[in-house]
Amino acid sequence: MELVFIRHGQSEWNAKNLFTGWRDVKLSEQGIAEAQAAGRKLKEKGYLFDIAFTSVLTRAIKTCNIVLEESDQLFVPQIKTWRLNERHYGQLQGLDKKQTAEKYGDEQVRIWRRSYDTLPPLLDPEDPFSAHNDRRYAHLPADVVPDGENLKVTLERVLPFWEDKIAPAIISGKRVLVAAHGNSLRALVKHIEGISDDDIMGVEIPTGQPLVYQLDDNLKVLDKFYL
Repeated sequence: MELVFIRHGQSEWNAKNLFTGWRDVKLSEQGIAEAQAAGRKLKEKGYLFDIAFTSVLTRAIKTCNIVLEESDQLFVPQIKTWRLNERHYGQLQGLDKKQTAEKYGDEQVRIWRRSYDTLPPLLDPEDPFSAHNDRRYAHLPADVVPDGENLKVTLERVLPFWEDKIAPAIISGKRVLVAAHGNSLRALVKHIEGISDDDIMGVEIPTGQPLVYQLDDNLKVLDKFYL
């Protein structure tokens, strides 16, 4: 059984080196080109999909659409869920990473970015850019909408969707594409591969590069590789 992950193409805020998180930004021109190239590569290698999962953020949805279009599979059903959203970066969202490092120090920013269980400074729920004020999350209980997350919390958010939707789809024989974000995918990679809390800090998933997992009947990893 095969599973394909793809992190969205470069976003406009990736290009500007800003913390993005749950802020909804568009793909950059380079990001669009990355998604197009990924779709063509999947077509060239003969990858076919029966279902696609993505987040409710524009950059992931657009990447999913472009990949499917370029591989002549735009008809494939898509399921969008907030559970595959990027990690919520709290008050850091919208800040320049370099300037934040100059203010708080490289080590503190590295911990905020890469640590498994350290939370960033939390965003005020009354902030105009809070997810509490975004209608795409209006159906969720207020205590479920995050004000900041670390990778541990992100995994706790993503895992129920993996267990309820993605894993059963794979086990049933469906060919699955997941178009999501650096940290929601890192959380899934940690779970699938059994990576330790310390080692996951060193795992980076590049934008727009299809990551293929070959799995056995118990969803244990037999092989993994980037196309």
